[in-house]
Amino acid sequence: MKLYFNPRSRAVITRWMLDECGAEYELVLIDLEKKQQKSPEFLAVNPAGKLPALVDGTTKVFENAAIGLYLGDRFPQAKLAPAIGSPDRGRYLSLMVYSTSQLEPAMGDALLKMETPSSRGWTNFDTAKDVLERELGEGPYLFGEQFTMADIMNGSMFLWARLWGTRTERPALEAWLDRLAARPQAMKF
Repeated sequence: MKLYFNPRSRAVITRWMLDECGAEYELVLIDLEKKQQKSPEFLAVNPAGKLPALVDGTTKVFENAAIGLYLGDRFPQAKLAPAIGSPDRGRYLSLMVYSTSQLEPAMGDALLKMETPSSRGWTNFDTAKDVLERELGEGPYLFGEQFTMADIMNGSMFLWARLWGTRTERPALEAWLDRLAARPQAMKF
């Protein structure tokens, strides 16, 4: 398995996923300054020319949510995804996509101090926090005692925001993020 990687990219999230799976993988460093992500060789892996990208044999996967879905199924022994057919599977798939379709753009608007009009197709950051706070419930993770890729995908967004000094101002979410950050395999910046 190869992870195309730069420590200043979203590929740190994929690395966290791989480490939680206990996967053996090789890091292929991509120099963003030299625009190696736009080279013909890399575009053959990810036509969008962005990190992260993962190659597993002949399988090529890009975008963190897709990689997380792939790895959760590829490494069932890690128990990072509800099994196909599980009653929790639909909620899991929804939360995986929610991280990039709603939370990330809402967080981006908030960090840029932009209003989020409903015409944009995603919710505002406070509503996204409300949703995840409800989904977390009593925790400790989004699926109770089971830590999943959905925790990585959604939690990583907030952990990135912490780098910019932004906190959720929600005790339950902050406690969840502290638990995520304390995991031995948690993403490192």
